[in-house]
Amino acid sequence: MDAASSDERGTTERVLTLLGLLQQRQVWTGPELADRLGVTPRTVRRDVERLRTLGYPVHASQGVGGGYQLGPGQDLPPLLLDDEEAIATAVSLLAGAGDAALRALTKLDRVLPTRLRHEVRALSGSVEFFGTGRTPVDPEVLMTLARACRDEAEVGLDYPPPDFVREVPPGSEVRMRRVEPYRLVASDRRWYLLAYDLDRDDWRSFRVDRMTDVSARTWRFRPRAAPDAATYVQEGVASRVYPHQARFLVYASADTVRAQIPASAAVVQRRGSELCEVLSGAGSLDVVLMHVLLLGHEFEVLDPPELGRRCRALAARLLSAGATISLVPDMEEP
Repeated sequence: MDAASSDERGTTERVLTLLGLLQQRQVWTGPELADRLGVTPRTVRRDVERLRTLGYPVHASQGVGGGYQLGPGQDLPPLLLDDEEAIATAVSLLAGAGDAALRALTKLDRVLPTRLRHEVRALSGSVEFFGTGRTPVDPEVLMTLARACRDEAEVGLDYPPPDFVREVPPGSEVRMRRVEPYRLVASDRRWYLLAYDLDRDDWRSFRVDRMTDVSARTWRFRPRAAPDAATYVQEGVASRVYPHQARFLVYASADTVRAQIPASAAVVQRRGSELCEVLSGAGSLDVVLMHVLLLGHEFEVLDPPELGRRCRALAARLLSAGATISLVPDMEEP
């Protein structure tokens, strides 16, 4: 190891030791720190500036009782991450999107250097939620998409046809898409990207876990007037992706119904204190009807008209089935 490398390592170790001392006590004078570190007060001042450059809030005060004091974040351990590691850690926490992950992200934000804090917050601003978003995805893909949303950069990705739900069978067609990414949206099950599909000239939502070969391009785009990301994706997941959709007026509060239905299964809109509208979809209208029936609330069918006829037919069958049941009398105990 050459002399320059040795000096650099010594400086790094001394700065970390200084940070540890500042975490141990509320206030240190310059001479006290110089004595503990075995350096001059001038070197202490330089090391304090190094900590400030890294984003640690070290405050200095003059006079009796004055000295150096570490600001918010003093109870947290040193952040020994380079720029890419810190950003990757933050995006990985976003990918988890659970309560614990978000608490950890908040703590990480407190100790990030200013230059990184701005970037991570910008990436976080590219993410929206409905539900709790707990399905893990590749953090590198998520980071690429979040940065592209932030930088307004075109993205290329491979995406299977919509009729494949989970895994693309060998030999099946995977289509390359060129999109203008707008927002990442986390549901209670999966991550989605709201983007403008350049080949289809329209807005589309894409499941992040189904994407492959995701790459940001050098082309920049001018943002278009976009729909609300969370609402668009939620409505698409709850209705447009299914062959049959239906709307109901449910006689219960929106909060009550939202607690009964996963956010990815239906869109619930408030229509009054004890009234809401439910938009849902399924493979058949009968399945949609049964889902709403099982909520246990009074309801009306708003759309489609065919579903109203199905309700009457189902009611007639249920009445007929009930009328034919033979009731067995209670048996008396001997």
